[in-house]
Amino acid sequence: MAQVDHSRMANAIRALAMDAVEKAKSGHPGLPMGAADVATVLWSQFLKFDAADPHWPDRDRFILSAGHGSMLLYALLYLTGNEELTLDQIKNFRQLDSKTPGHPENCITSSVETTTGPLGQGIASSVGTALAERLLQAEFGDIVDHYTYVLCSDGDLMEGVSHEAIALAGHLKLSKLIFLYDDNGISIDGPLSLTDNVDQVARFQAHGWNSFRIDGHDHKAIADAIRKAQASDRPTMIACKTTIGFGAPHKAGTSKAHGEPLGAEELAGAKKALGWDYGPFEIPDDVLGAWRNVGKQGASARADWLARFDALPADKREDFKRRVIDRKRPAAIADTIRTLKDKLVAEPQTIATRKASELALEALTPVVPELLLGSADLTPSNNTRVKQAKDVTPDDFSGRYIHYGIREMGMAAAMNGLALHGGFAPAGGTFLCFTDYARPSMRVAALSHVPVVYIMTHDSIGLGEDGPTHQPVEHLAALRAMPNMRVFRPADAVETAECWQLALENTKGPTVLALSRQNLAQVRTATSEANLCATGGYELIPAPGTAQVSIFATGSEVEIAVAAQKLLEVQGVAARVVSVPSLDLLLAQDDATRAAIIGDAPVKVAVEAAVRFGWDAVIGPDGGFVGMTGFGASAPAKDLYKHFGITAEAVADAAKRRLAA
Repeated sequence: MAQVDHSRMANAIRALAMDAVEKAKSGHPGLPMGAADVATVLWSQFLKFDAADPHWPDRDRFILSAGHGSMLLYALLYLTGNEELTLDQIKNFRQLDSKTPGHPENCITSSVETTTGPLGQGIASSVGTALAERLLQAEFGDIVDHYTYVLCSDGDLMEGVSHEAIALAGHLKLSKLIFLYDDNGISIDGPLSLTDNVDQVARFQAHGWNSFRIDGHDHKAIADAIRKAQASDRPTMIACKTTIGFGAPHKAGTSKAHGEPLGAEELAGAKKALGWDYGPFEIPDDVLGAWRNVGKQGASARADWLARFDALPADKREDFKRRVIDRKRPAAIADTIRTLKDKLVAEPQTIATRKASELALEALTPVVPELLLGSADLTPSNNTRVKQAKDVTPDDFSGRYIHYGIREMGMAAAMNGLALHGGFAPAGGTFLCFTDYARPSMRVAALSHVPVVYIMTHDSIGLGEDGPTHQPVEHLAALRAMPNMRVFRPADAVETAECWQLALENTKGPTVLALSRQNLAQVRTATSEANLCATGGYELIPAPGTAQVSIFATGSEVEIAVAAQKLLEVQGVAARVVSVPSLDLLLAQDDATRAAIIGDAPVKVAVEAAVRFGWDAVIGPDGGFVGMTGFGASAPAKDLYKHFGITAEAVADAAKRRLAA
């Protein structure tokens, strides 16, 4: 490798990026060309990895937060010998079914640590990745000892979530988190000076980081800076001054190099300026050989790690394997929830579902060691901190409770990093209304199939006096509309326990638990071996005879549906009640299952203290809906339900009107 000059290795990245973007006629060549020197030094001299085992648990993590520069990462994976990223995949950049989509996606390309592209998400999730390393090391010792490196851009640091992320990382003193900032001074509109004059080095220092500037094209300066970062007792941001589109004769240093192909003439000029006299996608043998040697450098470190891993006590080794390598949940979850349900049926509880969630967590925490709880500064309201929990602090990472601060999007992104790193089942709380703040990170979780749990309390107008600013009327519909986001709104303590089981057993995506502030009567009064919430809906109360009406309800409105059914029965109308803890899960069932749950009663009415959107799939466009048509108001919960007409009488009247039509 010493026989191959650094610049030739870096130029291999630049050439592949230029060629791939040109062939696709789409993409962002500027960042890979500008950041190639930084990436070459990091990967060839510092990054601990083994291309033969890209999922080795103790590898250093490399996160390309500036996901638009995806060809930088794809080029590095190909050059170092990753079997998944072949030259054909590079040639199929941004094409259907390729492993090289426009922005890196961990679900498509398994060697990608996390999905990036929405700016700021990579740096925010990296905080969770670095935190996972600290937490696991506190638990398992020296078999966990690696860095998290992040290549970020001006756009990442301009996004608001960056403030949340770097503040949390600085507070926790995540010293093995190292940002390499591609400081090229260019955004899509033109020079960064059009919109921003923040001193990013000073900003990071104010957040408790080690931060300084270097020349991002000086390979010795880059190496010295990374060594300095590794020796720090704080997270580090290295501002690497680079030229976007480095080497392009006319577009280098301009926004023209950012997000469009260079064009044949400019590409040829760039290769000439770089001294790269090779055809499209051609990498000379000596350069490719040097890069392939880089991909093998970590083999001995991995072998040493395997020996240390094998020397662990059997119980620790098996626990680590289950949690970090196999990523399986404990089999004891189902039995634990079944036992809790039996206790609740024997001793019914009239409590808020946020409190019911706390009961479930008290039962689950001892049997799910990976369960990592937290809240965005709403711990007493979210009921997320169980009695046996110990806080995670900058000086002690042996705890299992994280105070995220008032950082909803940062919390959700950090949970993505915690889950993707492996070893943890993160669950974080805030108010359901504030999913608006967390939504970009939640969307990345859904897109990336990240198994995290959002404990979203204060789920409706039932929260009362805090008023419409805090009352989520449209949020259930918005979250249900998100693909791969499972949304539960349990009706009582038993349903809450079942929903927690389903949330933890779901390892293919995120889950929202929408929980009440107000106390709810327990509507489940009989034991059930099966998890009735698993199909999204189930018949809670059958009709006395042939059903004329089906009443569908979720959460706190199931009580109202039960009362309406009794009113109708007195009036000679046979109605059934269907609890729908998860509307999206119900609609995902096969046709026969869904039809059996919905039933064939001629009249269908739904009741939910939220907007109607989404319910027509169950009740039809002519079905009755009792719920919200606008925002809420500030008043006690009971007054609000009456004021907005969400009552048993209103449900019964809606059913009778349709029967009479």
